[in-house]
Amino acid sequence: MQASPTANAPTQNPSVPVTITPKAITMVKLTREQEGIADSFGLRVAVRGGGCSGFEYAIDFENDPRDSDLRYQQGDIEVFVDPISARYLAGTEIDYVLGTSGAGFKFNNPNAVGTCGCGSSFTV
Repeated sequence: MQASPTANAPTQNPSVPVTITPKAITMVKLTREQEGIADSFGLRVAVRGGGCSGFEYAIDFENDPRDSDLRYQQGDIEVFVDPISARYLAGTEIDYVLGTSGAGFKFNNPNAVGTCGCGSSFTV
């Protein structure tokens, strides 16, 4: 059974829930180019029920944002966050890191009270 993103959600709802570092923006643009995705596509950042800690982060390219989405620019990238995910992501920074165990996007979420070993899921 997957956890519902509305249970125990933080109450913050800032206008820019997620900031993206310049290094992460560069990698988003590079990935978009390598996958042949048009520059008009933005980046959807979301939280979904699942993962070994209860919630998991999701990022994907999006060309058709929803009317209820928070929409804003980070560098050259338009970012879309649904209102429920925004509550869990308030104050989160997405970075791109290179390390001995690989490379990838890292979510620095001040709302997470626990994370899994791989860092892709969390609890609130």
